[in-house]
Amino acid sequence: MQLDLSPFVAVTPEESIIPGVRLYTVSYYSQGLLVYAALAVPEVFMQEGASLPALLYCRGGIKSVGQVRPERISQMATFGYVILAPHYRGNEGGEGRDEFGGEDRHDVFAAYAALREVKGVDRQRISVYGFSRGGVMALFAAMECEGLLSAVVWAGVSDMFLTYEERVDLRRMLRRLIGHPRKQEEGYRYRTPLLRVDEITCPVLIIHGTADENVGIEHAYRLERALKQAGKPHEIWLAEGASHLFKGEDIEIYTRNMFAWLDSQTAPMASH
Repeated sequence: MQLDLSPFVAVTPEESIIPGVRLYTVSYYSQGLLVYAALAVPEVFMQEGASLPALLYCRGGIKSVGQVRPERISQMATFGYVILAPHYRGNEGGEGRDEFGGEDRHDVFAAYAALREVKGVDRQRISVYGFSRGGVMALFAAMECEGLLSAVVWAGVSDMFLTYEERVDLRRMLRRLIGHPRKQEEGYRYRTPLLRVDEITCPVLIIHGTADENVGIEHAYRLERALKQAGKPHEIWLAEGASHLFKGEDIEIYTRNMFAWLDSQTAPMASH
């Protein structure tokens, strides 16, 4: 069938990296701002009657740090998933300003709404994945996006106060964007999903390296404790000795196991 990407404002084909996976740059509106995203589509998607699960990929970093890597989302698409990765507002030519988990969370919510309208995407099998800063975005999506099947937080931030404490090198950027955590406490609370885990409506998988130097393992421990206390279904997989960016066999093994976990999810929890 003809690939129907009409829910997006514009669609630009990009050069494929992995055989059998097509890449596109797409755009859509979020709170009136034009935002860009990368889209990886398995070619099996084009077959008549094909209906595939989808994964909303929440990138880490800000601006040129932690950009969406076409190789990574193409690799993920080989597992039979449509992968949509928003660049967030203010990035890659998009309008507005990246707020590091502020109003830009709506860019993820709007991407989810668009994904649900793509013909051939199984609405019952859309999950969200967040890496690093993207963990914040994914967890808010797990609260706000009705019908989301599951959420994966890989080396993810769960507590923005803790990020300010442990990342001395990011403090200037954080003060510029949000302010100081003592003076602008509300801005940090707003970006800390840990405080709202009782609103999460789908199972959560936490994946974290025990030697992560960018997002300390404490983020995973705090998230796990909060989910447990709130009675939310979750799993935590700790990669012994792994740093922020998994290397070699680790990245392959954990990615494969993550998709097996995603495939095993059957139905969303009832919305609260």
